[in-house]
Amino acid sequence: MRYLGLDLGSKTLGVALSDKTGLIATSLTIIRHNEEYSSLIEKVKELKEEYQVEEIVLGYPKNMNNTLGEKAKLSEKFKKMLEDNLGVKVHLMDERLTTKQVENILIANDTSRKKRKKVIDSLAATIILQSYLDKKEK
Repeated sequence: MRYLGLDLGSKTLGVALSDKTGLIATSLTIIRHNEEYSSLIEKVKELKEEYQVEEIVLGYPKNMNNTLGEKAKLSEKFKKMLEDNLGVKVHLMDERLTTKQVENILIANDTSRKKRKKVIDSLAATIILQSYLDKKEK
């Protein structure tokens, strides 16, 4: 089963893809947007069809104290839009500290600030998806 991982940000949507066995996540792309979520749905639909994705994993930005803020509510709304328009199951995956994890990895690998900015969202989507795949396997 193939999965698509998504990290919804205020200006970009990070996208990751699993292999066909649903075991390994890799970074795929970043889609820029201006909070125009209907256009995002169309782009995700194209990716779903191109890669024959069966399920989607969407980052769920909970607050550190486990409460739900505005961004988490936005993710819930985006989840519903995806399910209604794409006809696939969308799983919410806690994404606390994924961006920080990615930043630390990129800094440790001596990646320039400019390059980090370009890949951070797709790598965060990769971590979100890989976390889901690892959890699912247990």
